[in-house]
Order: sequence, then structure tokens, then C-alpha cells
Amino acid sequence: MSSGAGKVVCVTGASGYIASWIVKFLLLRGYTVKATVRDTSDPKKTNHLIGLDGAKERLHLYEANLLEEGSFNSVVQGCHAVFHTASPFYHNVKDPQAELLDPALKGTLNVLKSCVNLPTLERVVLTSSVAAVANNGKPLTPYVVVDETWFSDPDLCREAKRWYTLSKTLAEDAAWKFVKENNIDMVTINPAMVIGPLLQPVLNTSAASILNIINGAETFPNASYGWVNVKDVANAHILAYENASANGRYCLVERVAHYSEIVKVLPDLYPTLQLPEKYPKKRQRAWGLNILLWK
Repeated sequence: MSSGAGKVVCVTGASGYIASWIVKFLLLRGYTVKATVRDTSDPKKTNHLIGLDGAKERLHLYEANLLEEGSFNSVVQGCHAVFHTASPFYHNVKDPQAELLDPALKGTLNVLKSCVNLPTLERVVLTSSVAAVANNGKPLTPYVVVDETWFSDPDLCREAKRWYTLSKTLAEDAAWKFVKENNIDMVTINPAMVIGPLLQPVLNTSAASILNIINGAETFPNASYGWVNVKDVANAHILAYENASANGRYCLVERVAHYSEIVKVLPDLYPTLQLPEKYPKKRQRAWGLNILLWK
């Protein structure tokens, strides 16, 4: 495939889980990729990107700080698309404002500000989350269809101290307001729990959700989530740019599954694993149920 030949695109947070796959697939399609990372001298951030097919010829690495206004100005120059994926994803945080909310909200606005009046820009593709869709107090039963018209309620997120969910909700909401005011074409990708092979050398939060149940845990979570493969998510980002008719928000969920189903599947793939056989009686509330795919 060479549909990207002659096109220059930017991927923020390029060393991350989803972003690394986006970079890989963009290079395979012939794009020239300007990729931002926090530290270009850190091999854990760059080596897996430098080794990708096509990287030697068409990958350019830049340092950029989400919290520094203007940090992305020079990077996005000449770009036809900006894939903004950079946003921290942690559960155990000590300072939600500094660790999650500021990087997500201010970082998104800083990237978008760099895109204002950019003559080459055709579209911004923003990595959001089902977290920004389904946390609004509506019941998530098997008979409820969640779609792209749903938005999470920031007040409910604050009350429940769901800081990651709040960060994605505030960031996406601010992004939609900003692009409408500044005439920027944007599409958002809202995946549920993203799993699948890792390109980066460090463990990411969603993959850790699987590792945790094979690392000697006595129980697995009593929760159901929407799940989707990282390769599908990466390809969806690229298709959201390449297809002119793409618009609005796209919720990505391949299937909804309780952790008990995952525990049943894993032994077929990895027979030597020692897996927990039970879960706590108390059910954990989960987001991502019954998502309507690509409406």
C-alpha cells in the first residue's frame, strides 16, 4: 500500500501503545511521519520506532511537551494530518490534576492551537475513549445501546473519582468546542479497552489488565468491558483521516466480555498459565458495554 506517498503527517505521543502501531501502519502506507516523544534521547521511547520498516527514510522524531504552549508549532508545519494520541492513562494517581487532567486537557488544546490556520492541514484525528462516552449515569444493561451521541458527565466522574475518565471527557469536550470555533476538521476515535501485541518495550495500562490476572492473582475482576484489538484501533485512526466522509466520533469495540470469559480463553492460547478461578462477589461497574460500532 502506498496511499500515503507524498503526504506528511504528525503523530503525538508516538512512543505510546496505540500511537506506535499508528506510526507503523502509516510508514507501511508510504507516509512521511513526524513523531513527537517527550525525550528523543530515551531508547525506551525511540528504539522501537526507529526500527520500523520505512523509518530510516520517512520517520522524523521531535521532542514536544504537552504542557508547553507552542511546543508543537514547528512539528505540525507542512502536515496534512495530525494524529493526537498523547494522553496519560493511569489508574493509581496521587495528583489527578497534574498527572492526568492537565496533560489531557491542556495538552489537547496546545496541539490544536498549533493547528490553527495551518494551510496544509486536512484533518485532525483525536484519540479519545469510550470513557468519554458511557459514564453518564444511564444504565449499562444488555438492552441498552451506547452510541456516539453519548457523552460522559464530568460531575459524575468527579464524584466517583474516575480521574482518567474525567481527563478524557474534559479533553474531548474542549477539543470539539475549539475546532468548531477555529474551523478545524476533526474526527475522534473512542476505543474501549485496547489489547493486543505491544511494540513499545514498557507495559501499558490496558495490557496490564490482562497481565495482572496471569501474574499469580487469586481472583480476577468481577467486571465486563468492551475490548478491541490495538491493530484495529490504529487502522481506524488512519481510515478516519483517509476517508473524506468520516466525521464526528467513532466508538470502537470488537466485543463485550466479562473477565471470566477471558480466563476461559487464555488457557487455549497458553496452556501453561496458572489462572485464577474465581472473582470477588462485589461487581465492579464497567464502561464500554454494548457499543454500536461505526454507526
